[in-house]
Amino acid sequence: MAKEEVTGVIEESINTEETEEELSPWYYFFSVGCGFCKKAEPIIEELQKEGHDILLLDMAEPDNQQLNRELQTEYGKKCGTPWFINAETGKGICGFREKDILEKWLDGEDIPEPPRVNGRLPKLPLMGATNKEEIAWKKEYKKFIEDNQHMPDDWKKQLKSADVLLKNPRAKSDPPNYPTNFATITDGEIEEWSKITVKWQEENSHLKNLPPIDKLVEQIKNRRKQLQAQSGQAANGAPSVDNTKINALDAKVQALEVKIDKIMNHFGVK
Repeated sequence: MAKEEVTGVIEESINTEETEEELSPWYYFFSVGCGFCKKAEPIIEELQKEGHDILLLDMAEPDNQQLNRELQTEYGKKCGTPWFINAETGKGICGFREKDILEKWLDGEDIPEPPRVNGRLPKLPLMGATNKEEIAWKKEYKKFIEDNQHMPDDWKKQLKSADVLLKNPRAKSDPPNYPTNFATITDGEIEEWSKITVKWQEENSHLKNLPPIDKLVEQIKNRRKQLQAQSGQAANGAPSVDNTKINALDAKVQALEVKIDKIMNHFGVK
C-alpha cells in the first residue's frame, strides 16, 4: 500500500512538470511575399538572439492558418501579416513595427494600432497598356492618395508620382501564380510551373532582380517535403499531440526558409 502511494506521488510530480513546460506564447505570423514580413525578419532574429522566444508561424501551412483563425476569433482580432500576438493574453500588434515597439509588446504593454491604409494600391498597368488605361489608373492612384491623407508623413514620402511609376520598367504580362498547394504538388506540376515561369521571365528580362528559377523550385520542394513529413508522422501512429504545439515547434525550422523567401520580394508586378 505504501509503495502505491509513493508511486502516485512520483507520477503526479512528473505530470505536473510536463504540464508546466509550456511553449512560448509569443507568436509571429508571416507569409511568403509579404514585404513588411521581410522587413520584420532581421528584427525578429535580433530579438531571438537576445533571448526572446518568439515562434515563427508561416501562413502557407494549414495548421498555422487554423491557429490564426482561432486566435482572431478568441480575441476578436482581425489582421493579415505580419501579426504579433501573445496567445495567453491576446495582446498583439498588427502590421510592421520597429524593434522598440516590439520590445514593449514583449514586456506586456498594450500597443495602440497605427493608422491603417485605406484600400489597396492600384495595380500598375502592364507594359504596352493604352493611354486610356494609364489615365484610368492615374485617377485610381490619385484617389488612393487622397483616401490616405491620415497616414504619417514618412509613409507619404515613400509614394512616388504617377508619372514616375509609369516610367519605371513594367511587366508585359502578369506573372504565373506561385503554387500554394505545397503538400500535394507533384514533380510534374512543379516542372510545368517552372517552364511557364522561365518563359515569363524571358519575356520580361527587362525587369530587375527576378529570382533564379532553381531557387524557386528548391523552395517549393522544401516546403512540400516539410509538410509531407509532418502529415506522415501523424499517419504513422505518432503520439497524439496538440496540432498547435507541433506546428509551433516546426515553425522554428521554418524560420530558416524565410531567408530563401527574400528573393520573392522582387517577383512579379509591383
